[in-house]
Amino acid sequence: MPSVLFVCLGNICRSPTAEAVFRTKAAGTDIIIDSAGTGAWHAGEGPDPRSRAEGESRGYSFAGQAARKVRRSDFTEFDYILAMDAANLRDLAEIAPQHMTAKLSLFLPDGQDVPDPYYGGPDGFRDVVDLIEGAADHWLSIISADS
Repeated sequence: MPSVLFVCLGNICRSPTAEAVFRTKAAGTDIIIDSAGTGAWHAGEGPDPRSRAEGESRGYSFAGQAARKVRRSDFTEFDYILAMDAANLRDLAEIAPQHMTAKLSLFLPDGQDVPDPYYGGPDGFRDVVDLIEGAADHWLSIISADS
């Protein structure tokens, strides 16, 4: 069964949005989907209310999501670990065990960062969902083809 983990810094804005969007787009598949952060500042908290508001306005559900930090076991339990930006990708590469089986990659197919909207206004959250929607289709086709 294919699996994907979306990762950002605190697991309250970008990665839970990617999880929510991907769950909707992957409905009817057997893909395991989760999200995490490279930091634990928000562990146990739900997604940022601004992320939820933008995502829910487009029909995405954030139900059951709670922030967590990336675990070493994630590198063998998931097939794909997709980082929202280059800094998080570097952090993931630094903590990855030598025997990892997951494929690490940036989330956006063009190699750009999904900008962190946390300290900005509502436009940032809208832009993040726009970027995630497009890239989710890309990853869904890749993960489906690999399984």
